[in-house]
Amino acid sequence: MGDAREGVYLDETIIEEIPGSGLPVLWRTPIAGGYAGPSVSNGKVYVFDFLKQSGEAFNDPGKRATLSGSERLICLDQETGKELWVHQYECPYSVSYPAGPRCTPTVDGDLVYSLGSEGDLRCLKAETGDLVWSRSFKDDFNAEVPIWGFASHPLIDGDLLYTMVGGDGQGIVAFDKRTGDVRWKKLDTTPGYCAPCIIEAAGKRQLLIYHPHGVDSMNPENGDSYWNVEISPAFDMSIARPMRDENLLYVSGIRTESVMLRMDENTTSVSELWRGERGTSVFCSNSTPMFVDGVVYGTDCNEGNLIAVDAKTGDRIWTTFQATRPEEKRFVKHGTAFITRIGATDRYLLFSEMGDLIMAKLTRQGYKELGRFHAVEPTSEAFGRDVVWSHPAYADQTAFIRNDKEIIAVSLKR
Repeated sequence: MGDAREGVYLDETIIEEIPGSGLPVLWRTPIAGGYAGPSVSNGKVYVFDFLKQSGEAFNDPGKRATLSGSERLICLDQETGKELWVHQYECPYSVSYPAGPRCTPTVDGDLVYSLGSEGDLRCLKAETGDLVWSRSFKDDFNAEVPIWGFASHPLIDGDLLYTMVGGDGQGIVAFDKRTGDVRWKKLDTTPGYCAPCIIEAAGKRQLLIYHPHGVDSMNPENGDSYWNVEISPAFDMSIARPMRDENLLYVSGIRTESVMLRMDENTTSVSELWRGERGTSVFCSNSTPMFVDGVVYGTDCNEGNLIAVDAKTGDRIWTTFQATRPEEKRFVKHGTAFITRIGATDRYLLFSEMGDLIMAKLTRQGYKELGRFHAVEPTSEAFGRDVVWSHPAYADQTAFIRNDKEIIAVSLKR
């Protein structure tokens, strides 16, 4: 979702619509399974996967699958897709939905960081893949692996790396990014699945942590608390990053858990504007909504459609299945599309769970599609249907898209 995790691709000079003839695929490179989106930096593409060796992989939200295999961080040449290096380590899995890692690699200068499904946090040299340091959340912190694996994409800010670990006093941990040493840790909570982010409000930089029991605003330097709001999504599914529009902050969970907060302009405090109820709001699961000009756009876990919500009231303005599964008329459980705004425009790139890259205008007035391209096949299964649940990367007028078999580069040049 970009350096600030705002879901905005800053290049407005890409194509204005997707032609009916499709888009050029620049290259294809075989990879293995995973939900982790790719990262692109300094001419390189980093993609994280799981190479299964044995065991039965199945997707049951109530059971863990036991597999043997290896996690791999693969570095590719951005122009050709050619493999430059691979960092691989043995990693037995005991998680539900065991296709592979969840966390997009985090690149910071000459270092790249990965967090695997079983809690292996690793720092590598971005140029060569040489290991700089590693930590095991299970061994070093006695942390329990969440049923859907560790998924809190590491956040780099200054000299620190933030990620959710889980446990008493260590819900969130700040590591020294160059050594892996713990600088501070706070919160008594299980980790959930949400990536940390940093905003500035009331003259203070605030680290936002959304965990299974609430959302906390903290001082990024030491973890001291600014404010806390309780929200408890079912099954510990705090996933979608809290999204901001001016002084409003939207926090979304599954079922009927959501809250719109108003941030005070002068003090580090918030007040509740409204809470979601059935038939209002949008309850996002594994894709983060966009929040622009007083409207929240997100895919709903209950109905599975794309919903536009009035930020002041929580009322739904319009809905459509075009972004998730156009053939649906009633509902699709956890229907998913990953939404990216194109600069300061009203145009968006949406990547549907069917493997379609879509361009559309999203406004208060409605959804207007500007073309779609079937980029990759849905290779995973969820609730009895084929899906691809991985966020693309957008860089240098190119979309980098993966499933469980390949990663491709698609040109977005005019």
